[in-house]
Amino acid sequence: MTLPHDDASRDLIAHLSDYLDRGETPPDDFLSEAPEHRIAYDALSRFRALAGNILAQDVSAEPARDDSWVTGILNNIHREARAGRTIPVSHPSPKATLSLTEGAVRGLIRSAGDGVAGTFIGKCRLEGDVATPGSPVTVNVEASVFWGERMPQTAQRLRDAITTSLLHHTELNIVAVNVTITDVHLRRNAKPEESGS
Repeated sequence: MTLPHDDASRDLIAHLSDYLDRGETPPDDFLSEAPEHRIAYDALSRFRALAGNILAQDVSAEPARDDSWVTGILNNIHREARAGRTIPVSHPSPKATLSLTEGAVRGLIRSAGDGVAGTFIGKCRLEGDVATPGSPVTVNVEASVFWGERMPQTAQRLRDAITTSLLHHTELNIVAVNVTITDVHLRRNAKPEESGS
């Protein structure tokens, strides 16, 4: 079930969104057809679950609000799911050649970041020569938080979760994980002390 190559950015997210809107899971053959399909589906599922906690509140509080942050995150999910650069993985056998895609690593970063309560990832980038083993790599992440979260502690939890995931699943030489908080959102069913503080 290959999507048309033109307008692929819009088509992949729209196609996956259709399944999620119906409460269905895309067919296994589609999710297995290309790594970016699974990465985008997992990221979109997490984003919709987290964003569902704020969208209704935002709509009722600000009917004419700008939805560019949602569009931006959806565009980032698709862009980051693409394969990108090849990252070598060592193996004891000289006959084996193993590697990860940059898209898979960005998927790990987004998954680890979205797993931190009160946050979700807007954008992530890997800076450095990921194709050369041992080269220093910096991770730059933009994130949204819910109102009431303490930003310095939340940013540290994000750094810790992302660093742990990358150390566990990759051989990248991560020298820094930079977190920038770009948005603050109200929770849909915020407690009075949360919305009033």
